[in-house]
Amino acid sequence: MKRRTVAAALAARLDPGVMDYCVFGHCSAEHAHRALLEHLEVRPLLDLGMRLGEGSGAALALSVVRAAVALFTDMATFEGAGVSDKDA
Repeated sequence: MKRRTVAAALAARLDPGVMDYCVFGHCSAEHAHRALLEHLEVRPLLDLGMRLGEGSGAALALSVVRAAVALFTDMATFEGAGVSDKDA
């Protein structure tokens, strides 16, 4: 089972509000990890069946989060891009 998820579960037991600050990067192929995520009622960003344990799922998930933030902050609006809803 992933130690970070266990730590999040223990922190949530002390203060359920901590879950508002948690992001679960991936679901391990290990059954216990999947059960713990279900117990916490959270869905990880990725579920690739990885069982490597070196933080590889977190590294992949971080790339997804960074890409989402870049899209949100850097993408032009319709107005800024000069797109109109008028028929050409």
